[in-house]
Amino acid sequence: MPGQMQLTDRVRVNILDALLKPKSVQPNIRQIKKHTGYHKATVKSSLDFLEKEGVLQGYGPKVDFRKLGYKLEVLGLSQVDSAAQKPFEKFLAMIEKDPHIYWVSSVVGSGNWNILTRHIHKDIESYHAEGQKRYRGIPGFYDLVRDTQSFFSVEPVFKNLSRTKSIIELIKAEGKIPKK
Repeated sequence: MPGQMQLTDRVRVNILDALLKPKSVQPNIRQIKKHTGYHKATVKSSLDFLEKEGVLQGYGPKVDFRKLGYKLEVLGLSQVDSAAQKPFEKFLAMIEKDPHIYWVSSVVGSGNWNILTRHIHKDIESYHAEGQKRYRGIPGFYDLVRDTQSFFSVEPVFKNLSRTKSIIELIKAEGKIPKK
């Protein structure tokens, strides 16, 4: 039916994408003033200060990827030979282009794992197919990536706070903030 909105039609996707662009989403100073009781000049100067200090890195939507058809979140641990500089750089360049992967970091802990990835896929089958297509065919892949382990986050999700909310609660719990 023409004209009927869909979650993933061109208009909705373009609007979601635009929400990620700088200056598209701004804090509502009046609403923050209402929540905190602070003067709007205090709110504005505090936001400016937090941005300048790099604490606030932007504003944007919190999207439920499952509602958009991506039902599988994957946590991957890999043992990668990062000493093989050229293949490792090529591997990172491929990861950079992979829209499924939204997080890559070094990791330390028990075991030989040194890379953590977080990604989203429609389902387990598409996860495996994408891995085969994108990575497993790379010459020298198995020399570079010695081992991997994948963990699939499934429902029910028991807790889903933002990292921002968690850090605010941790700072409050330290008891260093004077009461109003």
